[in-house]
Amino acid sequence: MTSPNEADVLIIGGGICGAACAFHLAQHGKRVVLLERGELASEASGVNAGGLGGLGWGNNPDLQSYLTAGSFEIFKTLQTDMGYDIEFRASGGLQAAHNADQWDYVRNHALQLQANGFNVELLTTREARGIEPEASEKLAGFLLMINRGRANPTKTTVAFGEAAAALGAVINTGYEVQGLTQSPDGSWQAQTGQGEFRGGTLVMAAGAWSRPMGEMLGLKVPVVPIRGQMWATDPVPPSIFHVIGSAESPFDWNPQPAQDDGFPPELTHHGDVRITRHLYGGQTRNGEIIFGGDRQLVGYDYSQDMTGIEVNRGHAAEVIPMVSKLPISRTWAGIMPFSMDGKPIIGRVPQFDNLFILSGLASSGFGRGPMAAKLLADYIHTGNPHPVLADADPARCITTT
Repeated sequence: MTSPNEADVLIIGGGICGAACAFHLAQHGKRVVLLERGELASEASGVNAGGLGGLGWGNNPDLQSYLTAGSFEIFKTLQTDMGYDIEFRASGGLQAAHNADQWDYVRNHALQLQANGFNVELLTTREARGIEPEASEKLAGFLLMINRGRANPTKTTVAFGEAAAALGAVINTGYEVQGLTQSPDGSWQAQTGQGEFRGGTLVMAAGAWSRPMGEMLGLKVPVVPIRGQMWATDPVPPSIFHVIGSAESPFDWNPQPAQDDGFPPELTHHGDVRITRHLYGGQTRNGEIIFGGDRQLVGYDYSQDMTGIEVNRGHAAEVIPMVSKLPISRTWAGIMPFSMDGKPIIGRVPQFDNLFILSGLASSGFGRGPMAAKLLADYIHTGNPHPVLADADPARCITTT
């Protein structure tokens, strides 16, 4: 009988990436042990807005298309075909343009997207208010993204863990990895307070803790923790029917300047200085209206900046004015894994045999994690990476310390 401490694949991290990877590997018939120091979804995977999807596959799907559209289908399968209630809803998304300059940017971007086969539509403010009645009549226009939606982050991550366990994976929560070693035959050992676990292959899916985990092995993983924060109202009757966003930050980030100042791309702050506002949110099944957007490099700091919360609330109110009349009932923060070059890190770590990593999905780890996990699981199973993973190759950025 196989020991519960032995596996074909050890996975470290019980967020959406680790749990989904365990599920997909178990589908391939692998013996999987997952080690999570807290509970499933106890970090960023459980405290995000639940937004998912994007622009669809397009005519020539690249990595971003695979991660967003592919994950969207996996979410749909998890609920519709497998019966897990993850509050999945393919609602579509609306991105608001606040002024004429942003509208010009959105219009030009939409025309490029349409030419490449993506599912987007330009809407006048009047047209948008026909499908989102609470949207502001003062805005310049909207971009409708048909292939967007949302799901409950915690329920989804737990569901992947349960689905993996149903296929034989061992999901261990409350197991903090204290050390990692590799045997001469290439197999791995993970030391925890509850004993040692062994596996032929090791997957690091530690999110914002990828860098300290890499340091256990003498590796420099260029992932930094970026704080995001959110706020919610008390439950109200159904009022917002799409995933809501704003064109302000994409407009300000385009073109993205070269990053040589110690910050990854697409942040809202450089140090304590705000450089743009970013917005995402909507209404959950229980009636809460939730929004967030700040992305700030502050280390492993979970405290909430109430000034930033109020800035974000004002931003949301410009798109959905009713939120200005609703008191904030709770706030929270989480830490997201941003890679220094802005690209995901998915694949084999070249400095070691049988070592893989899944990290750097930034602020959209929930919406892109399931397909990232499937691509990695397929890679481990077949020994051959999907061609789209070339853009996420860890060899480009992981070095020895």
